[in-house]
Amino acid sequence: MTDTPIRLADYLPPSHLVDGVSLTFRLDPGRTRVLSEIRFRPNPARTGCPDLRLDGEGLALVSAALDGAPLAVQPDATGLTLPGASLPDAPFTFTAEVEIDPAANTALEGLYMSNGMYCTQCEAEGFRKITFYPDRPDVMAPFRVRIESDLPVLLSNGNEVASGPGWAEWHDPWPKPSYLFALVAGDLVAHSAGFTTASGRTVALNIWVRPGDEARCAYAMDSLIRSMKWDEEVYGREYDLDTFNIVAVDDFNMGAMENKGLNIFNSKYVLALPETATDDDFARIEAVIAHEYFHNWTGNRITCRDWFQLCLKEGLTVFRDQQFSSDMRSAAVKRIEDVLTLRARQFREDDGPLAHPVRPKEYIEINNFYTATVYEKGAELIGMLKRLVGDEAYARALDLYFERHDGQAATIEDWLTVFEHATGRDLAQFKLWYSEAGTPRLKVSDRFEEGRYTLEFEQVNPPTPGQPVKQPKVIPVAVGLLNPNGDEVLPTTVLEMTEPRQSFTFEGLGARPVPSILRGFSAPVVLERETSPEERAFLLAHDTDPFNKWEAGRALAKDVLARMVTEGAQPGPDWLEALARVAVDETLDPAFRALALRLPGEDDMAQTLHAAGHVPDPARIHAARERMAGALAERLEPELGALIETLAEPGPFSPEARAAGRRALRLAALGL
Repeated sequence: MTDTPIRLADYLPPSHLVDGVSLTFRLDPGRTRVLSEIRFRPNPARTGCPDLRLDGEGLALVSAALDGAPLAVQPDATGLTLPGASLPDAPFTFTAEVEIDPAANTALEGLYMSNGMYCTQCEAEGFRKITFYPDRPDVMAPFRVRIESDLPVLLSNGNEVASGPGWAEWHDPWPKPSYLFALVAGDLVAHSAGFTTASGRTVALNIWVRPGDEARCAYAMDSLIRSMKWDEEVYGREYDLDTFNIVAVDDFNMGAMENKGLNIFNSKYVLALPETATDDDFARIEAVIAHEYFHNWTGNRITCRDWFQLCLKEGLTVFRDQQFSSDMRSAAVKRIEDVLTLRARQFREDDGPLAHPVRPKEYIEINNFYTATVYEKGAELIGMLKRLVGDEAYARALDLYFERHDGQAATIEDWLTVFEHATGRDLAQFKLWYSEAGTPRLKVSDRFEEGRYTLEFEQVNPPTPGQPVKQPKVIPVAVGLLNPNGDEVLPTTVLEMTEPRQSFTFEGLGARPVPSILRGFSAPVVLERETSPEERAFLLAHDTDPFNKWEAGRALAKDVLARMVTEGAQPGPDWLEALARVAVDETLDPAFRALALRLPGEDDMAQTLHAAGHVPDPARIHAARERMAGALAERLEPELGALIETLAEPGPFSPEARAAGRRALRLAALGL
């Protein structure tokens, strides 16, 4: 690695394309031999006679040949170069044999060993530690792999096409970049099942684990099957191989990896038993299994042209796994949890010296690219785009995206162009979300005159490192209006803000409404609006939007608790009555009610008080929070017994979402 930045503006297409890759692995802990046969052809997008650069790190070159003729080449520290003048102006085959040391590979990149098991991790640039290859995501090719070893289980991408004592061959017919290559060899056992696709094909499903762990895979398998079915029903995406394998690995430097047909997971995202796992553990397994499976189409079949487009494959796949979890569990709680994560991680990035756009313009070390901005904010941009164009247009655009770019390495420009063609919209201004860092501030004021209610918005885009001046962005602001009696007079309506300042007027109202602004957290912005405790209590009790209902209750609880800490005040009846109404409202799902009953944390309150200019006193915060919980318990005392009894589980433990939500609410009631 050098300190020379890699820049998006410097992108050049690869000098050569790859029509096919054949690899043979002769596994040995300290001296694994890798034989590669790579069929190249000149890239018509490049002119002249460009050199062919093959990446390679830590490889001992044994031999190399071009169309069978030995090559006298000397690798440097990062690979080897085949001079363009010596290459045919036609397809040719490059072969090489290298030796690597998996047992000494403690970086866990490339081919390494984990407790006697061979394993790979190639994203982002690990394949260059396996053999010489153009290790970049826009070089895609089908792979055929032969593994030779006395270990009982030998796995790679695609379908197993042949095997015998001490060897197995795998073929992946779908072109893929080298970062999606995978190999696993070890003493493993499978938890197996089957899945029948929408077109009637049978897919063999296996979760490979160490002996003794196979009983801990049932929920992961169930999550996989539900993910496959959901992707067919919601996105029309069917699985495309005969086999889908997952391997649980103890030593893995990522949560999981979406290698084509052979996902590799950190064990904690696969293994779970009801006796030892929490509801959060099960939810996390479900989400990670789904995320990696959804990459099969959004990341694998369509990958990213270069690592600057990482936000495309990851933002879209995170958004898809969020949709899946919302459908499987409480949609309201899922949205709240996602926003809490965004605010805690990504907003802090945007407010600090490491602020960067969702698609950065340069990087030095690719492994520092995997940030909350790329993932979480990248997903928010997908959600905003869906809100702007509507559900039906979003579905049309995704169908066009898969049709147009299947088998390709795509860019953000490709993605937005698809939406422009599918919807007729101009998304040039929306594209600013990808190129400008920072969290916009949305300032709101309102007025009411003779039945006309006006909301006035101002967007402020603060400066960030390297970007002192920003342009106004497209901000979808979901708004609803409620009458003073709690009735909703304006259902959720998306206002599209495109100017620095804009106002929107609603007419024919009999009384000044209470606004519910930024419903569902419709854009990743900081909302700045003065609200009274009475308005927050009203929204907590009456808002039909779950996110804003929770947001109002959270803000009110923090305001009440802050006054209890700083002034010795007592919890007021507005907060107690509104929260009690939520607690017993059986039209709200139990998971949401449990979340609403959760008091602000002591660390959260310390930060809130510090931001308001107070010196946090941990003892006073703790004491005030205990008084607050006591007041809420006293108010709810008449309802708690019946609530606890109603929520008791009638049968054995179930990890499914409905049972988990009921448990969460029952535990909240028991706590009170």
